[in-house]
Amino acid sequence: MIRAVSAHEVRPRAYAWDVEAARLRLKAGRHLAVDGLDLSLGPGVHGLLGPNGAGKTTLMRALSTVVKPAGGTLRLLGADVTDRRGLRGLRSRLGYLPQDFGYYPRFTVRDYVEYMAWLREMPKPSIPMAAQRAIDRVGLTDRADSRLKALSGGMLRRAGIAQAIVNDPALLLLDEPTVGLDPEQRVEFRNLLRELGSDSCVLVSTHLVEDVVAACSDVVVMDKGTLVFQGLPTDIVRLGETDPDGIGDSPAERGYSVLLKRHRRTA
Repeated sequence: MIRAVSAHEVRPRAYAWDVEAARLRLKAGRHLAVDGLDLSLGPGVHGLLGPNGAGKTTLMRALSTVVKPAGGTLRLLGADVTDRRGLRGLRSRLGYLPQDFGYYPRFTVRDYVEYMAWLREMPKPSIPMAAQRAIDRVGLTDRADSRLKALSGGMLRRAGIAQAIVNDPALLLLDEPTVGLDPEQRVEFRNLLRELGSDSCVLVSTHLVEDVVAACSDVVVMDKGTLVFQGLPTDIVRLGETDPDGIGDSPAERGYSVLLKRHRRTA
């Protein structure tokens, strides 16, 4: 079971936005995956939606400082990502779960989470307790000493979430975090997201519109590298309830489809 715990101490903020992109351009190989994106995100849980090829994963990789901007500006936690002198300190304040993450199969869950804490340069004496806390929060307490190769897909995904939150990041990036989770675990994960977003900026990229509506305070929709919509989940639901052109099994899914249709008509 994924368990929420009490929120941490609120961090002092010396910057207006946790994520601030202006006319941002990003490449995936030779392809321009994000073109002229303007985006500002503060504390809270933000859902990132979009069809395949929308540029979501490339954006997540840029926010994790893996991909360099090809144009425009990008500031994370007040720092310019093009200033290499500050990257080391910035990365220690990030948490990132890629869609496909690497790991050593023979590591135990505890080994893996502690190793990732060490890579983020957490103080060595604090690592064991921080790792245990992260493992507890994702509901893997009884599997902490199991090897990663012995875990199910859902458990492995939860281990990935644990490593992403071990350093209590100020900016947490989760790319398809609910893949492999059963319905009950997804509900528990939503509760954890709400707690994490109480004093951090959390960006969750997913194809599951219902997860975004249930857990996020803000929704960002992208298509073909551009921003389609940024606003409240209730705005998407309301659109799905009132516009007859929507496609989907719920008002949220229909509203999402309407947004994409409207954007493509005017693009």
